[in-house]
Amino acid sequence: MQTNNPTQLTDADLISRYLNGSEFSLEQLVNRHQLQVFNFINSKINDRDTSEDLFQDTFIKVIRTLKNGTYNEEGKFLPWVMRIAHNLVIDHFRKSNRIPTIGNKDDFDIFKFISDTSPNAENTLIQEQVLKDLQNLIQELPEDQKEVLIMRLYRDMSFKEIAENTNVSINTALGRMRYAIINLRKLVSEHQIILEA
Repeated sequence: MQTNNPTQLTDADLISRYLNGSEFSLEQLVNRHQLQVFNFINSKINDRDTSEDLFQDTFIKVIRTLKNGTYNEEGKFLPWVMRIAHNLVIDHFRKSNRIPTIGNKDDFDIFKFISDTSPNAENTLIQEQVLKDLQNLIQELPEDQKEVLIMRLYRDMSFKEIAENTNVSINTALGRMRYAIINLRKLVSEHQIILEA
């Protein structure tokens, strides 16, 4: 039974209607997913203006693909949009050549280097300095190693995603990560950065 209530239509129905000339259907699609897509972008970028730009770029790319007739992700609209958003985030970091700052998340422990967990002001300062020093050292790594390390540690990407985004095999991505960590440890030693309080 055909329904005209947009909330009951599937993504595939809305896409089909949009391709048949219904701009309203596109609006419904964007409204349905905008919060999830925007929150994902903003969680990686941490800057509202840039996130809004990337969000718009994501949907421009979505519209272009739909209009070209090259969309074929039947039933998987949201994962496809998220992949576009994800790639635009990666491109943004590549272009700006900067490493996003790390929030001190509870589950984040750089190679188990920072051992003292008591949250006094002195330790917080030490930890922030260590993170800054490490970010500077990461910049000294060879480009391919730096890229894998940033994708893995700072963006929680799987090695499969890293391999796809850098057009290499999973083994190559793993190898680059291994060398990145070895080289980073060497740099830490050379620069005599104290990683344990």
